[in-house]
Amino acid sequence: MQLVIHSNRRRSFTGRVAMFVRIALATALWFVLNAYPTQAQEKSPSPEPNRDRRAAASVTSAPKSEKQLAEERKARDAARKRGEITFDDLKFDIEKDGAFKKEMITKEIEELNKKTVKLRGFILPTSVFQQSGIKQFVLVRDNQECCFGPGAALYDCVIIEMQAGKTATFSTRVVSVKGKLEIDSESFRYPDGGHYAIYKMSAEEVK
Repeated sequence: MQLVIHSNRRRSFTGRVAMFVRIALATALWFVLNAYPTQAQEKSPSPEPNRDRRAAASVTSAPKSEKQLAEERKARDAARKRGEITFDDLKFDIEKDGAFKKEMITKEIEELNKKTVKLRGFILPTSVFQQSGIKQFVLVRDNQECCFGPGAALYDCVIIEMQAGKTATFSTRVVSVKGKLEIDSESFRYPDGGHYAIYKMSAEEVK
């Protein structure tokens, strides 16, 4: 009888830990998605010197030719065939603070569903509670220094869950995550029904 009680307590404790981790991830993503400006807001004039310089550079740079654009598309398609994608490959049209709908997912994004890919990004610091042995974290487009702002949109983050026996080590630099990408429009919701993420990855390595 005593063994059964101890076993039940261990299962109850494990369940509470799992629930705490999920709530912590949701809270971290809520902060990212609501505390920082979106891409649309970033287009407005900013008093910050770095953003002013970036804006000036974008104005003075010559527009890309059709040949350059074609070469970029060709290189991007080749990378996708190798399983190397970017956050731009996960982007879809959604209004600021708009509700996510499944029909927003493009055919190109659907083709990536349940495929093994490599994605580069930053580990969201508030999504981890240790420096090594990390089993779950949030991968975001940038580290708060990019002109887009961290997690500026729903497609700018991916929930990473390490495969059995695999762990990650925290880094402030860009990391490359390899694993099976999935579109999950049901698991990552706020109590009011809104989404804080729709992408997840079962990762086999983080470099």
